[in-house]
Amino acid sequence: MAAATTKLARALQQRRTFVNARVKWVSDYYLDEAVQREKNLKQVISLKDRIVSSPSKSLPLSSLSLLKPLVNLHITAAAFFQKYPSVFTTFQPSRSLPLHVRLTPQALTLHKEEETIHLSPPHRKVTVQRLTKFLMLTGAGSLPLYVVDRFRFDLGLPHDYITSLIGDYPDYFEVTEIKDRLTGEKTLALTISSRQSNLPVSEMERREATIDGFRVKKGLRIRYSMNFPKGYELDKRVKNWVEQWQNLPYISPYENAFHLGSYSDQAEKWAVAVLHELLCLLVSKKTETDNVLCLGEYLGFGMRFKKALVHHPGIFYMSHKIRTQTVVLREAYHKVFLLEKHPLMGMRHQYIYLMSKSGRGLKRDSVHGIVRSNPKKRVFKACENDKGKCT
Repeated sequence: MAAATTKLARALQQRRTFVNARVKWVSDYYLDEAVQREKNLKQVISLKDRIVSSPSKSLPLSSLSLLKPLVNLHITAAAFFQKYPSVFTTFQPSRSLPLHVRLTPQALTLHKEEETIHLSPPHRKVTVQRLTKFLMLTGAGSLPLYVVDRFRFDLGLPHDYITSLIGDYPDYFEVTEIKDRLTGEKTLALTISSRQSNLPVSEMERREATIDGFRVKKGLRIRYSMNFPKGYELDKRVKNWVEQWQNLPYISPYENAFHLGSYSDQAEKWAVAVLHELLCLLVSKKTETDNVLCLGEYLGFGMRFKKALVHHPGIFYMSHKIRTQTVVLREAYHKVFLLEKHPLMGMRHQYIYLMSKSGRGLKRDSVHGIVRSNPKKRVFKACENDKGKCT
């Protein structure tokens, strides 16, 4: 009897019942706006961090121009700095030196406030816990640094996290050399120093335990919160499938469930659990889809992450704003507002406000409606083309 039960359970784990119906994508104005308002924020903060890391708190424009591909600028560095005069300002230290870039007093004040948050013991403790859980999602507790770096901004890590954070917690982390699963080459990785005996509690399990007052038992049927934009309706066949899928047992994202058939409904529920937990660990509850797919490819999920994102628009929203695709955790937002108040997100909103004060001095010809020639812009361009040889 026990053998028959086990055989039936295995058969159900391999079962695939998703209907061959198209799950439509519908734009969500509020979540698109939540993504759109952070346009160029990551680039501004990345360049800001590089400038303040310099002993003189400034860098030659020519050296910053070389960073264009690294920080994903869609225009020249010179044009980008000119776009945000409330954040960046240029000056020439002397006639013999090239044009330099530094922060405005307002931007420098925000940076110091942000630095205070990063250095505060309570924040550092929470950040270490978040990073530990992020690494434990991998099963092996280790990820190449190039993958971690993709999530650095979204995890709320300081730009110099290897030296300013990791180095202070040798009991938690270490930088090791591993063989990259994808390339086969040796690469540096961030690894958990000592694995904890108990697996972390996922956000879904924590909520369930809060409701019942007890730790969630393995195999419990935990349902995901699903939200849709006004007027959105799932195809009836898809709706019926989702209802059955919701009733499948919940498998912790920190467990290894690769024994499940890769195309089974149960395997998809586990993939959704991993994606859901990943987004819960991020301070903004969203990240670029390419980051998610890169992590999925490294962990061995292949196309399963992409299918899970497409099949469950009530859990995940895919925004196409700011020249990329961003996956957003729906339940984390009320309209454009992030429900969880994180101090770093408060700082980022202050940067966004400062950025919005820029660009108001652009003058247009009152007759022809064209931008007037700007001598300063010509100096910017010349400096960038001549690699800073301006006098």
